Amino acid sequence: MKKVISPLITFGRRRTLLLLAAALSLSTSGAPASPQHAHTGSPPASDDLAWSELQQSMQSIHEAMSSLKSSGNNDEDFVRLMLPHHQGALDMAKAELLHGKDPQMRRLAQEIITDQQSEIELMHLWLRQHEPQNPNLRSLKAKER
Repeated sequence: MKKVISPLITFGRRRTLLLLAAALSLSTSGAPASPQHAHTGSPPASDDLAWSELQQSMQSIHEAMSSLKSSGNNDEDFVRLMLPHHQGALDMAKAELLHGKDPQMRRLAQEIITDQQSEIELMHLWLRQHEPQNPNLRSLKAKER
């Protein structure tokens, strides 16, 4: 029996993409929303913490993903790689809620948090449901991680 979890994921993705499209369509000017967000030089001191948090999220994603080794199972590898990716998205969205000013981007960040948390739960559930049944294999898998 095949379990279907994609409608929840698809709905969440569609909602997120629609919010992003709406936010981008309302931005009709090519100029930055405010001078401090122009990409000319280093950000003002008030943005340093926010930028640092975003960069730390990206670094954590890359470190976590690059530390994983292939399990030999494409589905499991996909899920194990997506977990740190989603966690990084959560961390970045939380930084946006703490430091962001634009209501549309803050709303998008909240949607990302809601969607990504749900997807992380689904991936953890999938991993639990697909653990090796043989205790020797289970302990071998644990040592690999």
